[in-house]
Amino acid sequence: MNEDLISKKELLDVTGISYGQLYRWKRKNLIPEQWFIRKSSYTGQETFFPRDKILQRIDRILNMKDDLSLDALADVFSPGLADIRLTAGEILERNMVTSSALNLYIEVADPAAQSLLFEFDKLLSMYVLDQWLQSGDISLEEGRLLIEMLNEHLPRIAGMDGGIILIRKKGVSTFILVANDPQIYVDPGAKIAAHLSLAQCTEALKLLINGSEV
Repeated sequence: MNEDLISKKELLDVTGISYGQLYRWKRKNLIPEQWFIRKSSYTGQETFFPRDKILQRIDRILNMKDDLSLDALADVFSPGLADIRLTAGEILERNMVTSSALNLYIEVADPAAQSLLFEFDKLLSMYVLDQWLQSGDISLEEGRLLIEMLNEHLPRIAGMDGGIILIRKKGVSTFILVANDPQIYVDPGAKIAAHLSLAQCTEALKLLINGSEV
């Protein structure tokens, strides 16, 4: 199934931003180069964008640009923070995740990790876990499965616009980590129980790391 696209003209009309703003944000890496899709149309070559992704990104930029510089926003929207290292105590002090999510992560990932420093990919795993635990979308046992899956596979899609999907069928839960968040189809006996965007989780986590409210 092809991704729903929006033309540049429609995007500018819908969002109220200018041509100059759009390309300034592109130069500042607030909007990824790969989202500018050149396609043939009846008027010739035209630029299109993945509709949901670009509308969500512009909405977030407009909501945050008064509080953060464009350079700070570029850091928020970049794939990761390679040099971030936080202790368990610092994670709780910054209210990045709840203590229940942190303790469950440590229990499953490394029981001796209380004194260790957690890198960004581990923080992201904790954040995803915490989001689903707080929403009630997953049980503690499913949380353990999620941690094992993320620890093994999340580094492989670093920097990609991926997603995490929880599928349930006949009482059996399966987590799927996808790169670039494609359309997923399941058989009629299965149900997509929950879905999270890694890009959105990454952005929210960076704001917490930088001391800003999401």
